[in-house]
Amino acid sequence: MTKGKKLLFVLSTLINLIGFQFCYAQNADIDILKSANPQNPTSGYWRTTSTSAYYVAGAASFGTLIYGLASGNQTAKQNGLEAVINLGATELFTYVVKMSVNRTRPADRYPNDVFVTSPTHGQSFPSGHSSLAFATAATISIQYHKWYVTVPAYLWASSVGYSRLYLGKHYPSDVLAGAAVGIGTAYAGHWLNQKLFKKHTVIHEGHD
Repeated sequence: MTKGKKLLFVLSTLINLIGFQFCYAQNADIDILKSANPQNPTSGYWRTTSTSAYYVAGAASFGTLIYGLASGNQTAKQNGLEAVINLGATELFTYVVKMSVNRTRPADRYPNDVFVTSPTHGQSFPSGHSSLAFATAATISIQYHKWYVTVPAYLWASSVGYSRLYLGKHYPSDVLAGAAVGIGTAYAGHWLNQKLFKKHTVIHEGHD
């Protein structure tokens, strides 16, 4: 089994395990959510943290790519392109799983126990904000290999995940599955990018 297939297998296994968790431990899932979700979840900090998933992801991907193209920095261009591909794959995979599982949002299923400031309907599993945040954190951590990049990146992604509980939008298992999707697609995307980039380099050198 190739490394890429192994990554996809691990990712699928993690999602299945988390899926079994919410099927057989629904009480624990809702109990944890209730402990994080206040009756009036209006904190501006956690709302901003939640929406930052899209802003930070955009800056880390398109921002880096645009900078690389404008400056002629090959490393920045390569990192930006990889990030765009990783985040796009994360969004696609998240959507497919959401449609397949079709889990009801916690505030719709438990209207007297879970509180939101604005209703969000549709599929709950996995958390799209969490998958995007963790894909971003994993991608930049893989690319830069510095603890002072990795630690803040994952702390931020974890904060995004917690914000989805605070706001009553997702169950804990939704957030965990989102993290698994994001990290898994980031590593799979990096592996694929390395394969394609090395192949392109070899071909280019051969023509030279």
